[in-house]
Amino acid sequence: MTQQIETDVAIVGAGPVGLFAAFELGMLKLSSVLIDALSEIGGQCTALYPEKPIYDIPGHPAIEAGDLIANLERQMAPFRPATLLGRRVETLEGTQGGFTLGTDRGESIRCKAVILAAGAGAFGPNRPPLAGLSAYEGSGGVQYYVRRREDLRGRRVVIAGGGDSAVDWALALRGIAASIQVVHRRPKFRAAPESAAQLDRAAERGEVEMVIPYQLHALHGTDGKLEAVEVADLDGGTKLLPADVLLPFFGLSMDLGPIGGWGLDLERHHLKVTPATCETSRPGVFAIGDIATYPGKLKLILQGFSEAAMAAHAIHPIVRPDVALHFEYSTSKGVPAGTDAAPH
Repeated sequence: MTQQIETDVAIVGAGPVGLFAAFELGMLKLSSVLIDALSEIGGQCTALYPEKPIYDIPGHPAIEAGDLIANLERQMAPFRPATLLGRRVETLEGTQGGFTLGTDRGESIRCKAVILAAGAGAFGPNRPPLAGLSAYEGSGGVQYYVRRREDLRGRRVVIAGGGDSAVDWALALRGIAASIQVVHRRPKFRAAPESAAQLDRAAERGEVEMVIPYQLHALHGTDGKLEAVEVADLDGGTKLLPADVLLPFFGLSMDLGPIGGWGLDLERHHLKVTPATCETSRPGVFAIGDIATYPGKLKLILQGFSEAAMAAHAIHPIVRPDVALHFEYSTSKGVPAGTDAAPH
């Protein structure tokens, strides 16, 4: 028998931005259901790098991704949003004020508005084109995510890439890994300027070795046990880097899955939204976080938080057309007591 769920707003994606959207909706006394294909909340923060420090969350000079998710879960807890985990939303039918979403587990969610907070959609790592790669993936010699820094204690680590993940993990593994070598094809990194400056200072102190300008060329080892990473410079010269683990950070491949077939306006695999409300081209369907795009968009969690608040306020008149919304600061009204925001 199909399970029927009634709620004000369905949130597709239970990463940090989706969790904050549930809180913002609760503050407006709107109920919500969080739906995610992963088996636990937190999105990439939980699945890929729970111990990775995040430095640009207001009020937290540094906070590990897993701790951020735990805080967001506590923050939304008073509103008791339902969670449907390990499910993928397959269908979206209806119009603003009367949508029905169907999952691959057979649930049917009826709601008045939808928030798409699906991050990069279904994600997977971009793998380097190296011969014999799969053998080292299976043995742990090549890893695309770091769930526990302690797993790399005393290991010789080679990090490849030039973005935030490569720089942040090079910094985070200092004092844990036996050695850290960072391979990049050019001196300039596509990372936060302060993080890149910290990496430069770490290299000057000998905490990290910069292998520039080089790129990955081959892997060497026995029976899947990594022993060295071969790198090549732009002229074809090669050298071997002793290594127990290679961490290649070349971004994530993005697949919107069924969302891509819902007739929403797209721009390079992202959903185009109105900046003031985060509404997509389909009335009543909103997109926030990494999945959304508009002029001036920054792919920062803090911007996703702002989008969650804007979307929630834009949704209120859809769900409660006869109730005037008088904006109040949370310092004045606190968390609504006895809220009726729980779905049913």
